[in-house]
Amino acid sequence: MKAKNLLHLFEQVNAFWDPHVVADLNGQEMKVAKFKGIFPRHLHEEEDECFLVVKGHFTMRFDDYVEEVSEGSFIVVPKGVYHQPEAEEEAWVLLFEPASTLNTGNTENAFTKRNLKQL
Repeated sequence: MKAKNLLHLFEQVNAFWDPHVVADLNGQEMKVAKFKGIFPRHLHEEEDECFLVVKGHFTMRFDDYVEEVSEGSFIVVPKGVYHQPEAEEEAWVLLFEPASTLNTGNTENAFTKRNLKQL
């Protein structure tokens, strides 16, 4: 039980779209990730996801609308909803999701990450 500095954790992430686990709680994981560019459209059949922007901003594209998520804001994507995050500039995002969540959901591609690094 030691405090962790969120900004220092983000400084250890060197690649975009590469989430790192920073804490576990009640079957959930807190993950830090840097976003830049376009992530593939996908959904999670069993898991909701929460995206909290620590620095910068990103766009969350849904099938029928687009939501801008700015620094200090968060968005929850319910299970079963197709979504596609996109960031023109680097954004630091804290993710809250079940430990079983695969970052690319129902798809497998070059962005898929397994066995995430723990910080």
